[in-house]
Amino acid sequence: MDSRESKEGESIRRRRECLRCEKRFTTYERIDEIPYMVVKKDGRREKFERQKVLSGLLRACEKRPVPIGQLEQIVNEAESFVIDSAERERRTAELGELIMNRLRNLDKVAYVRFASVYLDFKDVQEFMSELQDLLRIKDANAARAALAAAHKSAASKSKKSAKSGH
Repeated sequence: MDSRESKEGESIRRRRECLRCEKRFTTYERIDEIPYMVVKKDGRREKFERQKVLSGLLRACEKRPVPIGQLEQIVNEAESFVIDSAERERRTAELGELIMNRLRNLDKVAYVRFASVYLDFKDVQEFMSELQDLLRIKDANAARAALAAAHKSAASKSKKSAKSGH
């Protein structure tokens, strides 16, 4: 018959009428929200906060040519990762890995900044080891790209010489 939100906005008051006996009654409906959680390294659980992830990404990408839209996409992926969990929670280690993998492909400097805070390097040696891994990946990707370009060039020359009869 009638629905109204409570003064606090936490519930909805509904006036109803029984179709059989025609008596009227009131029900109150409340949203029962169970938050999505992240499990910290020390075992503490905290509510997942999109804004916290975004602010970490913004800090890592400060003065870098990274569009905000791409950062929002990473935050959306992180949020989906948590929401898709059957237990409604994920370890921060899993979430951090996902974010670092996205940043590694997006901007190397932002990745190193994020990783230096997230991985909590104990000394310069750990930091240098991560940088060397990043350089190895970059060199391997450059070598693959050069090999693919050489292969494409050789294939193109082969086609040209076949057409000219040489």
